[in-house]
Amino acid sequence: LDGVFHHVGREFWAFRDLREHGERSAYRDWFAELSFEGRSPHGDSFAYQGWEGNLDLVKLELGNAEVRRHLFEAVESWVREYGIDGLRLDVAYLLELEFLRELGGLCRSLRPDFWLMGEVIHGDYRRWTGPGLLDGTTNYECYKGLYSSHNDRNYFEIAYALNRQFGEGGIYRGLPLYAFADNHDVDRVASRLREPAHLFPLYCLLFTMPGVPSVYYGSEWGIEGRRSDHDDRQLRPALELDRAGREAPHPELAGAIARLARLRAATPALRHGDYRQLHVGHEQLAFLRSIQGGGPGSGGAGDPAAPRSVIVAVNASADTARLEIPVPGGADPWQDLLNPPCSVSPSGGRLILDVPPRWGRVLAG
Repeated sequence: LDGVFHHVGREFWAFRDLREHGERSAYRDWFAELSFEGRSPHGDSFAYQGWEGNLDLVKLELGNAEVRRHLFEAVESWVREYGIDGLRLDVAYLLELEFLRELGGLCRSLRPDFWLMGEVIHGDYRRWTGPGLLDGTTNYECYKGLYSSHNDRNYFEIAYALNRQFGEGGIYRGLPLYAFADNHDVDRVASRLREPAHLFPLYCLLFTMPGVPSVYYGSEWGIEGRRSDHDDRQLRPALELDRAGREAPHPELAGAIARLARLRAATPALRHGDYRQLHVGHEQLAFLRSIQGGGPGSGGAGDPAAPRSVIVAVNASADTARLEIPVPGGADPWQDLLNPPCSVSPSGGRLILDVPPRWGRVLAG
């Protein structure tokens, strides 16, 4: 569930009471930097702080014990009445760490498996994650790399980001960042890509790279949408699902995403494995995902017979790409999990691999 704890609208009941009663309001201490020595642009008898200068969104004073109690009681009611098991925290980059620790303690006392993910656009994601804090944050660095690497025919960009974040010595190694191609605040990825066929290798990367992949509603059909400087409505249409599916701009995309999702769910190495780059070119990228002994995916994560190492190779070109990739292990064949029943046998510690155009291969050794 989306948790917006930083600010409220001007029609929030406590703010309405403040507008009606002014200094006599019991809620005058609920809002940040409130001052009765000035007036707001809306004509209120007081000044206050909004979200990044937007005074339609009134900033809460999260240091106030009554405010925290109100918010935490709301979370408790959502768990009790609706069974929610996680929160996506809006503008988490503006929430005080003390508040996040208190919220995290409450949520995990209600459900030990409760998941807290925060919206963080810039900065070091480690600041908001760790024991007692958030489990993960939005991965805006890789969001940008996913579409621009395809538009520029430059997989070196996304490869650099993945190495920096998750490779050997990576700064976010082992951190389950929230991976996405689009969301309610940015243009639909189908509107960002210059070549619609790149949707298929893009989602192949999204579901096989480290992180927790997500699909924004409607994007599984490749619908388009662009935001303006003052209007997000094109990003957030009401969809009648049967009709949207029938009129999908890219009717094969949903099935491809479903295949990738099933493959990820059945393969612990894709969910929890380390990341090591094997090959990078302008339109091709190959990497190894593997679970080491005692790693996060080794203790009963999925089928014990599932492969502990997989090679992912993605090709954005319009032509089949032949790659020569170093592989660990012996001469046993590697089975293609994404395009069965294909298999490839190594020779001299290397795989000669043909990758289909605008698609990928996921090989288990």
